[in-house]
Amino acid sequence: MNRTKVDEEEYWHSSKFKAFTFDDDDDELSQLKESKRAVNSLRDIVDDDDDDLERVSWSGEPVGSISWSIKETASSGGPTLEGREQLKARNSLSSYTPLPKPTSSYSLSSFFKALSDIPPKSFAPELRRPKGEYKDYSSDWSLSDTVRRLQKGKVCSLERFRSLQDKLQLLEEAVSIHDGNVITAVLIFLKRTLSKEILFRELEVRQVALRHLIHFLKEIGDQKMLLDLFRYLDRTEELALSQYQEHLSIQDPEKRKEFLKSCIGLPFSVEDVAHIQDHYTLLERQIIIEVNDRHLESSGQTEIFRKHPRKASILNMPLVTTLFYSCFYHYTEPEGTFSSPINLKKTFKIPDKQYVLTALAARAKLRAWQDVDALFTTKNWLGYTKKRAPIGFHRVVEILHKNNAPVQVLQEYIRLVEDVDTKLNLATKFKCHDVVIETYRDLKDRQQLVAYRDKVDKASAEEEKIDSILSNLVSNLDLSFYQPWEINCLQRIYWGYSQD
Repeated sequence: MNRTKVDEEEYWHSSKFKAFTFDDDDDELSQLKESKRAVNSLRDIVDDDDDDLERVSWSGEPVGSISWSIKETASSGGPTLEGREQLKARNSLSSYTPLPKPTSSYSLSSFFKALSDIPPKSFAPELRRPKGEYKDYSSDWSLSDTVRRLQKGKVCSLERFRSLQDKLQLLEEAVSIHDGNVITAVLIFLKRTLSKEILFRELEVRQVALRHLIHFLKEIGDQKMLLDLFRYLDRTEELALSQYQEHLSIQDPEKRKEFLKSCIGLPFSVEDVAHIQDHYTLLERQIIIEVNDRHLESSGQTEIFRKHPRKASILNMPLVTTLFYSCFYHYTEPEGTFSSPINLKKTFKIPDKQYVLTALAARAKLRAWQDVDALFTTKNWLGYTKKRAPIGFHRVVEILHKNNAPVQVLQEYIRLVEDVDTKLNLATKFKCHDVVIETYRDLKDRQQLVAYRDKVDKASAEEEKIDSILSNLVSNLDLSFYQPWEINCLQRIYWGYSQD
C-alpha cells in the first residue's frame, strides 16, 4: 500500500538513537515514540507484496488500511475470552522488537498468535551507548588522527589500512611521535597482517621500528620469529645468543646439558664460546655431584649431611653458589674429585679473592675456626708462617661478625688490620676492648686511655688494665730532667685521676 507524505517524512527523519537526557518524562515519551515506530515497522513481518498488513496501534484500533484486517478478524467470529486476555496483556508492553517474517500472510490474529511464542524478556528496551562512543569505530580517521587516538589510549580500529602503502605510512606516523606504545601497537598489527618476508624487508630500513619489534618479540618469548628475523638480517651472533637462551625453557638436566653441548658450535665470539663451554662443564659436574650427594644424604652415613641437611638441589645453580656448596659439604676432599673446592677453582679459573670470600663464608657458617685460620696462613720459602688476606682483614672481620664469631676470634683478626683508624673503628664497633686499649697504649695516647676508661665496666679487667698502663706511663718517665714542682704536678694529675 502507498504511504502518505507525512508518513514518509516521519519514517526518514526518525532514528532509533536519541540523545542522553536526565528528564525521566522525556525518556518515557521517547519510549512511547519508539513503540509507535515498532508498530509501524510491522511491514517487515509480512511479504512486501501484501498490502493488507502494514501498521497497527497498541489499542487494536485501525490505522490506515489495517482496519480492514481488524474488521475481517472481528467478522470471523471475534476473539474468544482467552484471546481478549492475551491481547490485553500484550497491549501493556512498552515496546516490541522486530519479529521474523511468517511463511504466509494472515490476519492480525495470526500476528498476535506469533507474539505469544516470544518470551517477554526479549521486549526489554536496549541500553544505548553515548553518541561519542560510536566515533571510536569510525573509519574516516586520517593517519595522524589514528595515531593521536592510539597515543591517548582510545579505541581505534586499524583494519581499514589494507594496502601496504597505508600500513607503512601508519608505521612512519607512529615513529614520528616517538611513542613506544603506539609503535608497538602498529607493529603488532603489521605482524598479524603482513607476511614475515615483507615485514622483515620493510623494517630493515626502519631501524627504530626494528628495535621495537626485537624488544617486543623478546618480551613475549616468540623465539621462532626472533630467530627468523636475525637469520634474515644476517646477525649471526645475536642469532646464536637467541638460540642459546632457549636452554632456559628446558627443565630436564640431561636434555639441557646436551642442548648446551650443541650450542658450543654456534657462531659466537671467542669469549662467548669459552662461557658456553664453562656452562656445559659446570652443569655436567653438578649432575655428578647431585647424584652422589643425594645418595649420601639418603643413606645417613655422612655427618655433615645429618647435621646440615640440604635445602635445595645444586642443579642449574651459578658457579659461585656451586663453590659455596662445595666448600660447605666437601671442603676436605682431595683435589682429584669433581666436588673438591680446589678442583672447581682451578677448572673454572676462579680468582683468589672470590675463592677466599666464598670459602670464608662457608666455613664461618659452620663455625670451623681452624679452617678459617688455615685459609689465611701462608708459608714463605724459609718456612716462616704469616697471615695474609687478599680481601683485606677488615672484610674478614665483618664476615666473621655476621656469622657470630666469638670475641677472641674477632680480636685476632682485628689486630692484623694495618690501618690504625680502621682498627680502632672495628674494635670499638664490635666491643673488642683489649684491642682498643693496646692500640692506645702503643700510641702512648694517655688522653684517649683516660676517656676510654669511662666506657668500660667498673672494676672490670679492662679498667684494671687501663690503670696499669697509666701507672706505667708515669713511672717510666725519666724524672731527672724535671724540677721538683713539675714532678709533683705530674703525680698529682695521675693520682688525682686514679682516686676518682
